[in-house]
Amino acid sequence: MRTEALVIAEHRLGALRDITYELLNLPRQLPDVSATLCALLGFNIDDLAKELANYADEVLYLNSEHLKYFNSEAYNEALTNLIKERKPRLVVLGHTSMGMELAPSLAVKLNMPLATDCLDVKSIEGRLKVARQFYGGKVMADMVLREAEGYIVTLRPGAIGPAKPRQTPGKITKVDIALSEPKAKRTVGYIEPPPTEVDITRSNIIVSVGRGIKDAKNIPTVEELAKMMGGVLACSRPIVDKGWLPKDRQVGSSGKTVKPKLYLALGISGAFQHIMGMKDSELIIAVNKDPNAPIFNVAHYGIVDDLFKVVEALKEQLRKLKV
Repeated sequence: MRTEALVIAEHRLGALRDITYELLNLPRQLPDVSATLCALLGFNIDDLAKELANYADEVLYLNSEHLKYFNSEAYNEALTNLIKERKPRLVVLGHTSMGMELAPSLAVKLNMPLATDCLDVKSIEGRLKVARQFYGGKVMADMVLREAEGYIVTLRPGAIGPAKPRQTPGKITKVDIALSEPKAKRTVGYIEPPPTEVDITRSNIIVSVGRGIKDAKNIPTVEELAKMMGGVLACSRPIVDKGWLPKDRQVGSSGKTVKPKLYLALGISGAFQHIMGMKDSELIIAVNKDPNAPIFNVAHYGIVDDLFKVVEALKEQLRKLKV
């Protein structure tokens, strides 16, 4: 039986968020999904609906002043009515602040099984199978959900790549649902956090350090290499935990997801949490003393050597190129 999947789009300040394109890619990987629907809630969102039509079979959009800003009460009312009407086999949200707030209440209201923070989703003989982490990422488990008419999942950002555009735009359907005035709370606006000195997600070249850096005093020499290469310095979680670099430099499932043209991993063992944040880089080069380090499983090129020797050799070659 081929069925529909309903993706809940996320947008902010007039722009679709990256997680939306990843969510739209998930139904395409499920052989028993016949159509990908996309629910778009907001105010003055015609342009966003047209953009989403390039990725979904049908965009169901609800335009209301009550949805100008995200409000869980209003979103819940709208989505509950929409899901009851369309009866999708699968409802997909991002494992974001929005998805984490919406998914549990929707599951309770609609009596649908819920799986959160999924890394992968498959359909097995009509039942849903999801991959999740436990114990801080130390254990990976496959879970098969009970039989049900429909399921709700939240997908971890960066777990899969973004969807590619369709050859022809999908259908756009305006949905009319009378929404109540939210009573519990209302959003009056967004205040963006102040920009940080370095945004590693925007760099084409990232030089990242892990435990192999040994000491905070060794970081400046690697940062010099990053600057010579025209890139930025990033790190794995242990470096942030030690206070050697700020949180905004951390790559991984509990940090930032990056997709640079070049990712140079220095002294990083390659824990699963870190891999999730950089595995989609175009070119990955890893340097580690341990030939069995997991980072080599995702690296395109690997160097088994002392990272400091490699760093100095690279800097020397870069100096020659500038002469």
